[in-house]
Amino acid sequence: MLAASVTRFSPDSPADGLEVGDRPEPESRDAWTTVDVRAASLNHHDLWSLRGVGLRAEQLPMILGTDAAGYAPDGSAVVVHAVIGADGHGVGPDEPRTLLSERYDGTLAEQVSVPTHNLVPMPSDISFEEAACIPTAWLTAYRMLFRSARLTPGQSVLVQGAGGGLATAAVALGAAAGLEVIVTSRSGTKRAAAAALGAAHVLESGARLPHRVDAVIESVGAATWSHSVRSVRPGGTIVVAGATSGDPTAAELTRIFFNEISVLGATMGTRDELSDLLAFMVRTDLRPRIDRTYPLSGARDAVTRLAGGEHVGKIVLTP
Repeated sequence: MLAASVTRFSPDSPADGLEVGDRPEPESRDAWTTVDVRAASLNHHDLWSLRGVGLRAEQLPMILGTDAAGYAPDGSAVVVHAVIGADGHGVGPDEPRTLLSERYDGTLAEQVSVPTHNLVPMPSDISFEEAACIPTAWLTAYRMLFRSARLTPGQSVLVQGAGGGLATAAVALGAAAGLEVIVTSRSGTKRAAAAALGAAHVLESGARLPHRVDAVIESVGAATWSHSVRSVRPGGTIVVAGATSGDPTAAELTRIFFNEISVLGATMGTRDELSDLLAFMVRTDLRPRIDRTYPLSGARDAVTRLAGGEHVGKIVLTP
């Protein structure tokens, strides 16, 4: 089968470590199901894997990808939940939590095998390309907003950065749920896109906010951390799901403890939360913004665009 794999680590130019070619089809395993992939999407997790973060050289080649939608063997359309081991299904209770493409081959392939419990019915109202955008970025944004920060309609949230899949998901979900969403970005194009998604305020990176917010969605790291700490109200929450610009050199602990700010981490969500998110998106007619769609054979071009940071929304691959 055709698949996109990391074959060597390339910290400075991630696409150079990617190879698109023939790989063996998944082997049959008890309590696992092989899905015929119809669409998959890229995430920053794929860039980290190509740079050698989270993988060892002896694991290569490893098929990349955490997101997919496709057909189960019975012909039903399904969305893949990519967290393996958190609930013991298919692997037993002692295996630590991992994501697809860390211990088991991922979704950037014509087929992917996952624990059967990880398959979620795909609503008929959503396309395969749209569904493939949801399990990582959108599920993480959903968890950050409504489980970690516990935001409710009428409250305010700052989303740092405006272009990537997580940020666009947070803006769209927050606006649909009645939150006052404030967005920062260096790019005028990305600020305009955030406004179109429902952001109430779009500002230059580092700009002073109209008021302090109840929560901050933080996935940028060093470049925005100080602004995040200064922008959240006393007793508010900063939820962290990444650090694309690296770890901050100073945690600003004095400001955090004096203002009693909660700092929480988030990585994706549960299978049940994915089901709830899909239902929410159907009821609100909310759909992911897709930046570009590439054939699986064009995975190197897709990864290059993701690494360049000019995309707005999700990058999708179709076998």
